[in-house]
Amino acid sequence: MNRHRTRRQTCAALLALTTAGTLLLTACGADENHANGPKYTTATDAPAPSRAAGDETAAPSDHLSTFALDVDTASYGYARRTLADGDRPDPSTVRPEEFVNSFRQDYRTPEHDGFTVTVDGARTSEPDWSLVRVGLATRPADDPDQRPPAALTFVIDVSGSMGEPGRLDLARKSLDTMTDRLRDDDSVALVTFSEHAETVLPMTRLGGHRAEIHDAVDGLAPLSSTNLGEGVETGYATAVEGLRKNATNRVVLISDALANDGETDPNAILRRIDGDRREYGITLFGVGVGSDYGDALMERLADKGDGHTVYVSDTATAADVFCRRLPQNIDLVARDAKAQVAFDPHTVADFRLIGYQDRTVADQDFRNDQVDGGEIGPGHTVTALYAVPGTTGHLATATVRWLDPHTRSPHENTGSMETNALHDDVWSASPRFQVTAVAAYFADALTHGEYGMPGAPSLSKLLSRATTLAEVTEDKDVAELSTAISEAVPL
Repeated sequence: MNRHRTRRQTCAALLALTTAGTLLLTACGADENHANGPKYTTATDAPAPSRAAGDETAAPSDHLSTFALDVDTASYGYARRTLADGDRPDPSTVRPEEFVNSFRQDYRTPEHDGFTVTVDGARTSEPDWSLVRVGLATRPADDPDQRPPAALTFVIDVSGSMGEPGRLDLARKSLDTMTDRLRDDDSVALVTFSEHAETVLPMTRLGGHRAEIHDAVDGLAPLSSTNLGEGVETGYATAVEGLRKNATNRVVLISDALANDGETDPNAILRRIDGDRREYGITLFGVGVGSDYGDALMERLADKGDGHTVYVSDTATAADVFCRRLPQNIDLVARDAKAQVAFDPHTVADFRLIGYQDRTVADQDFRNDQVDGGEIGPGHTVTALYAVPGTTGHLATATVRWLDPHTRSPHENTGSMETNALHDDVWSASPRFQVTAVAAYFADALTHGEYGMPGAPSLSKLLSRATTLAEVTEDKDVAELSTAISEAVPL
């Protein structure tokens, strides 16, 4: 969806539409079908959210919003780093969904593998406009030690720019720490790239070889130019050569993504590895570093490489990424996961999805399992925020579809919401909903209102909200959000 585009339908067309509400569930919080965990369905028996009961004509695509799930957070991490350095992030690097998905949520989690779907919302200070939150959650791993073994190929940028403090030195320290924490049955390979790429360490089991791996990591040193394309290509070739059955095979790219040598077009780089990515299911985890960072290139590679990106700027965030989040992402509970939100045409004439511009999927491809979605691990939440004008009646139904990572069988789950379930005011909703709103409003402010969020407060008022929420939630991440906003408030 175009950032400035709103969905509109004429009154005549609205009257001609069949009532979509008859197929829809009651408000998600009161849904008895989901009270004891999610209801999983296959593509064969799942009701399409875009159809009315007994009607074979799909609702107009203008009332559908479809996107691939995304748990990227690099945009928010890079914005925090830029603000801390006394600058403003370039608006082109600000993606609201990555701000929102950087924070803990309050969604109910399923009892089994798959997703729960939560739909809630609140009215804004702009008359007749509300924020609607669609939240998806997976069940945390029962025992992290029971995950499948990992086969991780680290592709490490050793170009000259990586010599800046907080780049290669941070990567070395993080990899050393992670090497000590991975299991004996895990394995790692190391590929470096500068002017050319080199496999420094082939796929090697951790058990009995930790000293060898530490030596390889400690020997990493910055060299010259950045041939990122050759690095990714060699990384995938090394991952295929060391492929392990019944393991999670993943490429981890650590770079400032300032490609200046060889192939620099992300689409061309992706074409080179597309066969390996599809045939062997090798996903890409991008770790961005550096005060000057090639955000667009890294994000494109990760999005189309069935993975996601994070950004690290200091020892604390590096430890969190390499010692908590990366191990959490080793296992997968869903492949090619997509969401589709069907707005009731009798209630909603316009809506705006806040973000996800790079993850949109054609509405008709929601159930096309050949179209890539997102890869999601255990204990993940995904949030999408909509700006919606609504009156009374049914508001929307949200459906998530995913493939079992082992059998590739499709599953779906659904939740919905009535307008009478909207909170009267954003700032009287649950604390976690308020955090979601603050994060999205902050991203909108950093792009000078490009996302057109209704009822946007000033940065000073946003800071006050964030400060209060940090105290209420006792969450250090929310406290860091408050700090970032304070650094953006004009003196």
